[in-house]
Amino acid sequence: MKHIARKRFGQNFLVDRSIIARIVAAIDPQPADNLVEIGPGLGALTVPLLERVPRLTVIELDRDLAARLRAGYPPERVVVHEGDALQFDFSQLAAPLRVVGNLPYNISTPLLFHMVVYAKRFTDLHFMLQREVVERMVAAPSTPEYGRLSVMLQYRFRMQNLLCVPASAFRPAPKVASAVVRLVPLLRPDIAAHDESLFGLIVTRAFSHRRKTLRNALLGLGTEADLHAVGVDPGLRAENLSAAEFVAISNHIARQAGGA
Repeated sequence: MKHIARKRFGQNFLVDRSIIARIVAAIDPQPADNLVEIGPGLGALTVPLLERVPRLTVIELDRDLAARLRAGYPPERVVVHEGDALQFDFSQLAAPLRVVGNLPYNISTPLLFHMVVYAKRFTDLHFMLQREVVERMVAAPSTPEYGRLSVMLQYRFRMQNLLCVPASAFRPAPKVASAVVRLVPLLRPDIAAHDESLFGLIVTRAFSHRRKTLRNALLGLGTEADLHAVGVDPGLRAENLSAAEFVAISNHIARQAGGA
């Protein structure tokens, strides 16, 4: 039976075979991989992935599509978790995990932050996202696209924009272009935030007032002296700092407060 794309789930189904082949080639699945697909939909990626791996775990919110997957594959080939990926506990799956997905645009940013929580469990992640979001993810400091999303993800992952995907590659076609991004977790204890809640708060506060200088944006959290102590000019703005510099500020303030 034909499936009608549901707007409330942000469904846009990938149909371009050449794009699908390029994505699978970029992922390069290996038989021993613990592969997880978020939002398999009508199986555009599921089918070619199953040609490369003996078993695939999928997370699908749409109960009709989940039922279709269960009917189409035995459970030893496809393990279907019916539910919201935003609520999914990835710690229940055996690590290390490789995650792939054509993510609905309406949940892409919160889902990326959800994945940050489990970063240490992943080998890599390959996501199809709105091109504008990918550009923000990989943006360098002092560029217009650079922001809170850039810092919070660059702290956790090395990222690469792999390919742009036109709207015509989907049915129904979205109103924006897409891109495929690779995220590889960074295991860098040398720049780890001692207090990750404080680190997140500082980054959020700085970018909530991105037109202000750091000395003003961080009032109540840190002082000019704190910024000078880690070699950061208080006259700079949030967009001028790298993730490592935000970590340095956070760790210095945490030490001053006796938290590390």
